[in-house]
Amino acid sequence: METHSTRSVLGAHASRLQRVGATLPFDDERHLAAHRWLVDEAWLLDAQAYSDWLALLTEDIHYVMPVRVTTALGAGFDTSPGMAHFDEDWYSLSRRVARFLTEHAWTEDPPSRLRHHLSNVRTFATEDPDHLIVDSATLLFRNRGDVHEGSLVSAGREDLLRRTPEGWKLARRTIMVDDSVMRMQNLAIFL
Repeated sequence: METHSTRSVLGAHASRLQRVGATLPFDDERHLAAHRWLVDEAWLLDAQAYSDWLALLTEDIHYVMPVRVTTALGAGFDTSPGMAHFDEDWYSLSRRVARFLTEHAWTEDPPSRLRHHLSNVRTFATEDPDHLIVDSATLLFRNRGDVHEGSLVSAGREDLLRRTPEGWKLARRTIMVDDSVMRMQNLAIFL
């Protein structure tokens, strides 16, 4: 099955694992572990603890947010081929994090106030028992400065979590925003 990662140069090394079967029960240990991982990750992103967040990613991570388009019902696509707001691997994500630690990160100086709201978490097994697919909905509130109104970004995410000796890590994230036009000042944030 083709994914957004298979159509991306930076996603060439990302895992191709897909979900198998129905959602795991909410009391399944794997679902509980995945849900806790997402909540802990949201806290790190809200706290802007980006170095700690980066440690939760695998070296073959693919982090992609395709550009959404509005099309007719029968068009067969809802993203613009070859276009993405984010299309990143571990190296590019690590450079963004490193830049936040410098005086040159003017898009985040002063820093935004962030709140990631997480819901609709559904977990799926894969063919590999050390991987889980996790669907979730996220609503990001972002406010920067005292002049502009806060911004909201609503999105669905599909994550591939991998069990490692250090714990669960994010191996792939596809973010499908619900807007076709982004209405915030910049995208110097992580979803």
